[in-house]
Amino acid sequence: MEADFIIVGAGSSGCVLANRLSQNPNRKVLLIEAGGRDSYPWIHVPAGYFKTMNNPAYDWRYRTEPVPGLKRKVINWPRGKVLGGSSALNGLLYVRGQAQDYDRWRQMGNIGWGWDDVLPYFKRAEGNDRGADALHGGDGPLAVSDPRYTHPICDAWIKAAQQAGYPANDDINGITQEGVGYYQLTIRNGRRCSTAVAYLQPIRRRPNLEIMTRAQVRKIVLEGKRAIGVEITDADGQVRRLIARREVILSSGAVGSPHILMLSGIGDDAELRKAGVQPRHHLPGVGKNLQDHLQARTTFKTRKKTVNDEVRSLVAKMKTAARYGFKRNGPMTMGASMVAGFLRSSPDEDTPDIQFHINPWSADSPAEGVHSFSAFTATVCVLRPTSKGEITLAGPDPLAAPRIQPNYLATEDDCRRTVEGVRISRRIARQAALASEITEEFRPPQDLDLDDYDAALDWVRDNSTTVYHPTGTCKMGTDQGAVVDKRLHVRGIEGLRVVDCSIMPEIVSGNTNAPAVMIAEKASDMILEDARQTCGRK
Repeated sequence: MEADFIIVGAGSSGCVLANRLSQNPNRKVLLIEAGGRDSYPWIHVPAGYFKTMNNPAYDWRYRTEPVPGLKRKVINWPRGKVLGGSSALNGLLYVRGQAQDYDRWRQMGNIGWGWDDVLPYFKRAEGNDRGADALHGGDGPLAVSDPRYTHPICDAWIKAAQQAGYPANDDINGITQEGVGYYQLTIRNGRRCSTAVAYLQPIRRRPNLEIMTRAQVRKIVLEGKRAIGVEITDADGQVRRLIARREVILSSGAVGSPHILMLSGIGDDAELRKAGVQPRHHLPGVGKNLQDHLQARTTFKTRKKTVNDEVRSLVAKMKTAARYGFKRNGPMTMGASMVAGFLRSSPDEDTPDIQFHINPWSADSPAEGVHSFSAFTATVCVLRPTSKGEITLAGPDPLAAPRIQPNYLATEDDCRRTVEGVRISRRIARQAALASEITEEFRPPQDLDLDDYDAALDWVRDNSTTVYHPTGTCKMGTDQGAVVDKRLHVRGIEGLRVVDCSIMPEIVSGNTNAPAVMIAEKASDMILEDARQTCGRK
């Protein structure tokens, strides 16, 4: 089988590419996904991540290596394995990050990736139900909407944060990110708007687009220093070779894309040999520069009922389901968080360096279900962590998961900011608007002295986990650690690009799904422009 463009991974970026690259009927596009179709009903229910995360049918169910900074705990790392990828499993929060994030990318030598350069692509993607303006798109494929369900405890937290001195902000993707307010969600008419729904579903019948599911890429096929296709194991278990006449594009995410590169012999020569893979191209940055957001979960028991109570009993579940079925609102339309807080840990910070996710429910993890008591959660994460990890091969078997070492809390800066965020969480909880609603400071316990830095940090190491934002493992740049250039070509290999969050030279200040869509929107223009220029030369 041959195609002009082979896209590996039908996730947050891959679905966007498939749509944009197949607009020209003269270009054949093949989209390859290791998972299956997105036909499972719970995928399309916003709160369905309770059913899809840790479900082997839709989740890669990665696990990290023991993390030194978390007392050698092993952390579950869910990643989408289905059309839509992680956008079919994620918490639905629409967050772009700060303009300064992208300007730093440009200052690092990535010309064309500053805020003024990427804003048009955010707008092109966005279908915001508030309408279009100078900063937002109103008719893009990706639905963005205000929440259909709110909760009094969330309103109380917003008031308490203001009492603590933090400003209100009804648009965290607006002129400034700083402040507290409700997140907007990637939901349309009460249903999840994954990139498969937004970009793939409307164009699935294009004759020049083929979507291949349950096909796992084993490696990129190289002819010298040019990528000419991929080798896959198809749904029938047969090993096949597929040819790309123009380009192979990896959109398999911050875990999958470097994994495939290394399996193909592209990476650090010494590490590849050690893993049993014959090196084909020395590119030592592959798999390095791994960055993720780590969240410390603070939890408070409440007097009044929260979502915990609405989903525990059979009767409550039936009422919640009926509310969703008839009105498309209620707890089943919730994202993974309702209220945002983008705050500065110190007045000396130029921009917010801490993010809060406020949930009117509590759980040790979404996959394990809610706690047996009424409570809400306020998670704290450092927006621009300085700790960096890596993805490495476990061996030459393409079916073996790679080794993931996120190396959380490896720097004093990350430790200090996280502890300060937990202190801020307690300070907000003790304001008048919220204190009367709280019966117990459950986590951390109220007798823990947070002014004791060592004790507070010890608690953080025991009570932190991923926010599911892995980035940076095929970073864009000009230095020796860069994997792709500013047009996302893999350095030293023709006909091969990476288009997903792995290209981020630095993680953005917020959730990563909206940037993943933007990256693919911008990349599609570059890919088509390069194709036209090639045709012109011929």
